[in-house]
Amino acid sequence: MTPAEIVRRWLRLVVADAELSPYLVGVDLDRLAAHLAASLTAALADEPADAWGGLGLSEAQRRRIGDYLAGVCWAADLPGERIAQARRAVAR
Repeated sequence: MTPAEIVRRWLRLVVADAELSPYLVGVDLDRLAAHLAASLTAALADEPADAWGGLGLSEAQRRRIGDYLAGVCWAADLPGERIAQARRAVAR
């Protein structure tokens, strides 16, 4: 599964979350998806990434987004270390 495919599934989960979806009102989801795919690619290459910066999410909300990402990555059979890298990138 490519980063773009992971992001597509990940973003669907976030958009479906009743607490997180209001943060995405008025956001260009295609542009956000491209940004998230670039951030995920950077995170998996162990480079700095700020996937959700600027949206004003709380630490708990960032953790929940990380949980969604971990679930999608796990379903894609990514190795545990790669999942941890990606999750750390969204927790920042």
